[in-house]
Amino acid sequence: MNLRHIEIFHAVYTNGSVSGAARALNISQPSVSKALRHAESLLGFPLFERAQGRLIPTEDAHTLFVEVAQIQERVHALREGARNLRRGTGTVLRISALPSLALGVLPEAVARFRLRHTDVRFDLQTVHHDDLVRKLYERETDIALAYEVPHHAPIGSHVLGEGRLAALYREQDIPDAPAHLTLADLRHHPFISVAASGPIGHLLVQEQQRLDMELDDAVSARTFYIATALVRSGVGLTVVDSFTAQASLAPGLATRPLSPMPSFDVHAMFLINRPPTALAKTFLKIVSEVISQT
Repeated sequence: MNLRHIEIFHAVYTNGSVSGAARALNISQPSVSKALRHAESLLGFPLFERAQGRLIPTEDAHTLFVEVAQIQERVHALREGARNLRRGTGTVLRISALPSLALGVLPEAVARFRLRHTDVRFDLQTVHHDDLVRKLYERETDIALAYEVPHHAPIGSHVLGEGRLAALYREQDIPDAPAHLTLADLRHHPFISVAASGPIGHLLVQEQQRLDMELDDAVSARTFYIATALVRSGVGLTVVDSFTAQASLAPGLATRPLSPMPSFDVHAMFLINRPPTALAKTFLKIVSEVISQT
């Protein structure tokens, strides 16, 4: 017997008739009768006898029903579990992100997602680039949002969108700034370097080398948080990723994309043997939407 036979037998046994089973399963009576005959043929013995218009279970059917009832309970539990996963009931999404993405992109994505999935809980944390893979390996997180996928690591990934480099500065330091700034526009201002901050810092260094451009490094900051705080304090200006720049804006501060526009991909990383669930994929789609609008 396959699961369909079991479902038909269970419905006929509990409803006492083919018509009752058909109504319970929302299928036609001929379909029930055909499946029941097929099940009896496979088993090699009858399951029901007709008496006064009703189907009376045989002794073999009574014995079989004990096992079938347990299977039906498991199938029902499985279906409920699948529906809960689809709805998100009781689900926890564990997401790690670089601080730059956690400042604006991640909160906005969570807010939009929870408008439709109020039962889903989140476990969020910020992690620096060097710790992302370790968090995945140690099962501390399910998905990591980052700018660079480590080479040779058994990690799966999806590209969620694209970011770019942007200058963050005080409006009084570059009044009437054009829509885009070049590194040459920054050359005569005290510069807060993030060269040692990871992939974005490396991208900036590559762009400087490509243009053979030296900036007036006044301070070196290893985190974007420190770099943006220094800009607010009037120490100088900096170049960070566009997500950090947008999330760090405050009265008196401004941001402009660099031109030409060095860009980078934003990735969702996960263990190959633990790919994102359907619900997690829905969340990542919203993250992509937020990235495209930032």
